[in-house]
Amino acid sequence: MVMGPTHAVSGAAIWLAGSAVADAVYNVHQTPAELMVGTIVCAGGALLPDLDCAGRVLKNRGGSTVARTFGPVTMIMAEATERIAWGFYSITRTKKDGKRNNGHRTLTHSWMFAGLIGLLFGWLASDFGKPAVIPILFFMIGLAMRGLMAEFAKEKGWFVIVVVSAVGAFAAYRSLPESRSYWLIGIAVAAGCVIHTLGDIITKMGCPLFFPLPIKKQVWYEIGVPDKMAVKVGGPFEKKVLTPGFTILGGIAAIAMLPEVRAAIVKLLE
Repeated sequence: MVMGPTHAVSGAAIWLAGSAVADAVYNVHQTPAELMVGTIVCAGGALLPDLDCAGRVLKNRGGSTVARTFGPVTMIMAEATERIAWGFYSITRTKKDGKRNNGHRTLTHSWMFAGLIGLLFGWLASDFGKPAVIPILFFMIGLAMRGLMAEFAKEKGWFVIVVVSAVGAFAAYRSLPESRSYWLIGIAVAAGCVIHTLGDIITKMGCPLFFPLPIKKQVWYEIGVPDKMAVKVGGPFEKKVLTPGFTILGGIAAIAMLPEVRAAIVKLLE
């Protein structure tokens, strides 16, 4: 799998870029607070699928960094997610799919999961408003920190992540307007999950993007690139091209949404 920082940065960058296009072309405006929330949620969502990678995290061995975000709580969540994903795979697989001994890169790495989790989060945020937004933000801020501030998060540990996430969620609660429907949060979560899978399929191991659609008599058919084109996880291309490239894209998109810059872009498009 692509490293956590690359996933998170790509989620943040693509959300900012999409927001810039929506702002300039379709007049879909967001307040600074809303833009910040969407960016954080998409960055966190871009790490969410790896909750299915528990390894032996309860024994402090293996597992994804996401599984350690909130200490014992996310460790247990990761264990449960991987076992549920593995069980679901075992029940639904065809003879062509083969056997597996874990659930990593199965259910949570499909676009069906991205759509369903996005609908769930969007429904909660839309129907229950800001009270539902706060726990969603708390969770997503923690995931985003694990990716965007990987070294800081690793050095300070999960308790500091809990505190920062709580403060950030409360600050968002105070700054977000009352009279808005926050369905956009669901889109940000789903977009982050999709971005995660697109990052993973360029490595040697693919993802079952189109589950449960049968492809070549497999419902868990893995979509990926040829091994010769695959990106080495943690290799030079990821560290020197992908992560810096997405960082630059996010910076350009953020600048493009400054009022003066946006006005100039809109004038050019007229």
